[in-house]
Amino acid sequence: MQNLVMSEWSLNPPSDAGARVVDDLLFRFLVDLEVQKAQRLRYCFSLMCLTFEAPAETRESSVSSFAEIATRYIRATDVMAPWAPASLAVLLVDAETTQLPSILRRLTALLGPTAWSAGGSCYPKTATRADDMLRQAVDSMVRAREDGGHRLYVGS
Repeated sequence: MQNLVMSEWSLNPPSDAGARVVDDLLFRFLVDLEVQKAQRLRYCFSLMCLTFEAPAETRESSVSSFAEIATRYIRATDVMAPWAPASLAVLLVDAETTQLPSILRRLTALLGPTAWSAGGSCYPKTATRADDMLRQAVDSMVRAREDGGHRLYVGS
């Protein structure tokens, strides 16, 4: 698996100081590694899932395009991945839940008047396992969308 990570980064070398966009398999692997590292070094990190309205026929390409643009607005230590169903997952290293609203404001400013919904989770505040964090962020995003959108819910 480590060869996969190295080859993925080698094929897409950093071209600027922003975050990287990876596929969902690599994203899950990186979240799991981050949990292990955060356990050892005792720090927080967060996950955020973001979805926004786009025409159904261009939804997947819209999310991928938005991810490429949004990488310039978050740190190089962070990672993004297009996430099913038609949303974006963001791994935010050394970020707590209190920092999610300001990060989200930067990202949603790129969307203009487009409707959006977001969900988040934080290690170790809201979850301690990678799968639980991902589930919490997605479930919170879905709940935010069902409650009318333009809001961020964080797992508890």
